[in-house]
Formats: sequence, structure tokens, C-alpha cells
Amino acid sequence: MPVGPMIRVHGGFANRMYRLDTDQGSFAVKELNLVDRRLTYHVEDVFRFERAAFAAGIPMPEPISASDSTLVHRWVEGEKVPEAPVSAAYAFQIGEILARIHALDVEWPHGSSEEPTPRDWHVLAGRAATTGQPWADELASQVQTFLAIADFVDTCERPGPIVLTHKDIQPWNLLARHGRPVVLDWELSGMLDLSGELGSTALSLAKEPGFDHIEPTIFRSVLDGYVARGGALPPPGPSWFVFMIGGWLGHTRWNILRCLAGAEANIGPDLALSHEAVRDGVRGLPDMFDRLPELETLLV
Repeated sequence: MPVGPMIRVHGGFANRMYRLDTDQGSFAVKELNLVDRRLTYHVEDVFRFERAAFAAGIPMPEPISASDSTLVHRWVEGEKVPEAPVSAAYAFQIGEILARIHALDVEWPHGSSEEPTPRDWHVLAGRAATTGQPWADELASQVQTFLAIADFVDTCERPGPIVLTHKDIQPWNLLARHGRPVVLDWELSGMLDLSGELGSTALSLAKEPGFDHIEPTIFRSVLDGYVARGGALPPPGPSWFVFMIGGWLGHTRWNILRCLAGAEANIGPDLALSHEAVRDGVRGLPDMFDRLPELETLLV
């Protein structure tokens, strides 16, 4: 039985989260945004993957139930992981967790499902100017860069292998509990080129916001943990970062569309958070793209 009303937990980038306290403990209730999702969400398959991961001892909230519109997990207390270089020990443990996830024997009836690379940046910049968006001038100045990024995403060779994985192990999807990781938010799970998964995860744990401060030792600690747990590293190259930059490109466009709609939606992130995501993308994506040769040195 509930012992109080559900309490909104703010900050979600795609869905809305609530905490429900009951006489059987506390639960995280996630209201899924199925109206304007960028990709199809395979609810039953993701939940089955989560259950297998939890049964295998992956540190994560216990999956309780799933429906077409709601996910329920047991609430886990822990410290939020800031967007800053984590400790080497924490990074090593994340690498071990990735290797354990990739070793799970779970049937997945879907192929890899990256969204089409967006190329309508001229149109979006024009609409942003017409509607007076606060970031319209910045977007207009970066249209050609965004088109170049789209070309890179479409043409970059992925060496494989393709693995079933979480796909979004980032600081905002992690907790630290007694100094050890807890992996949250599995709903983007699916098939992904291994280099893209490793590069995205290792880079996000090794840097501060932006790309001015990256700790190479932390990046390597993720990879060391992966190898120590039996994982094999794919060859170095730009494919390690193409998934991160392509996903960020799609995420930026998705939030641009929410901002252009101009109304506070009753699902998904708050409008202010969408504006923040657009500003981060318009400024951060060109910076990351320019630094790709520098980022590749992390693999040597």
C-alpha cells in the first residue's frame, strides 16, 4: 500500500520519473515518453534483458514490472555521479560491468537500430530564427558543421563486433553506492558496435563538461577493466566516438523540435531542460567534431 503520493523526481532527459513509497519499500516509477520518441522502444525485450542482467548480479535497481507506458524498479539510494573524471577504481569497475553485460546470453530479436542521421539543419535554423529561439543565431552559424558531422556519422566504418548492451552508461545514468557503480536507465538497450559502446562510456567518465579536461588514465581504466573481465578490445579508430557524436546529434535535433513547438509538454523533459540540451549540443558538437583526432590519441 502507498504511504504517500508519488513524488516527481526532476531532471530526466527523455522520460519522467516518480518515487513511490509503500509499505513494501520504495519504488522508482518511470512514465515513458512514447509520443515523440526518436527510436522504437521494445518494452518487453528490454525488461527481459534487465531481468537477465539483474539475475547475473549486475549492480542495478531490481526490475519489478513493465507495461507499454510505465517501468517500475526498486528504489536504490546512492550518490549521483557528477560530470567529472571518476576515480580509476570506479572506471575499472565500469569496464568490468560492460564485459559482464556483453557476456550475457540473451536473445534479442531486433538488429542495431540507430536513427537516420538528420540533415534538415537549414530548415531547423530558419524555423528557430522565425520563432525567436534564444539559440537561433548559434544554430545558424553551425549548420555546415552539423552537415559535416552527419556525413561523418554515415560514412564512418564500424569494425564490430555487434553486442547487446546498455548503450547509455553515462554519469547521469549511474550512482555510486559505497563507492561502487549502480547502473540505471536501461531503456535504450539494444545492439551496438562494441567500439562505439566502449568509446562513449570511457570518454564520458574521463571528462568534465566539454572537452578541455580529459583524463587519459581514467579512459584507459575503463578499457583495462573490460579486458580484465575477459573482454577483447576492437581496433582503434574514429568508430570509437561515432556513436556518441551521432547520438548527441539526434538528441539535439529532438530537443530543437520540442523547443520549436513552444509549449510545455506533459511528458518528457521540461521545456527549460530541452533549451539547455539544445544550447549544449549547438556548442558542444562542433567542439567534439573538431577534436576527433585528439580523442583518437586516447586509444594509443
